[in-house]
Amino acid sequence: MPRSTESEFEEFAALRYPGLRRTAYLLCGDWHSAEDLVQGALVKLYARWHRLRDPRSAAAYARTVIVRAHIDTRRLRSSTEVTTPDLPEQPTVSPDSDRQLVLLAALAELRPQYRAVLVLRYWEDQSVAETARILGLREGTVRSDSHRALAQLRAVLGEASHDITGA
Repeated sequence: MPRSTESEFEEFAALRYPGLRRTAYLLCGDWHSAEDLVQGALVKLYARWHRLRDPRSAAAYARTVIVRAHIDTRRLRSSTEVTTPDLPEQPTVSPDSDRQLVLLAALAELRPQYRAVLVLRYWEDQSVAETARILGLREGTVRSDSHRALAQLRAVLGEASHDITGA
């Protein structure tokens, strides 16, 4: 890769890493897995960097790789893998941490595709068309998945949904 192109990639990665990591965390609920997803996406993007027609599309490409990798890992997870409720470190407490924890726990109970739709549409503020493009779905599927996912999220949250929305 030519030096100027490599420095452009480094600049892109440094600038976009926090946002991509946040998106990955919202999808998987684990900072370490989120970092793995972002690193994998950046490796794939680096390999294609010199072929990008429009460098402005790099963030969308990286986000697409992250979402698809997350869905694939959830689908292909080995049956011998066991999750544990014990956290290796204590999180920092913020004013909205209780709400975030409740919401993240509820999101974890949704199907990976529903979770991806909600994260892209409502946290990443992507349009229906952009979400459909990233996930490789039709726009109508994104709309119906959004509706179903929100209904399922409300059902999972139950009474806690009033605490989240403040209503």
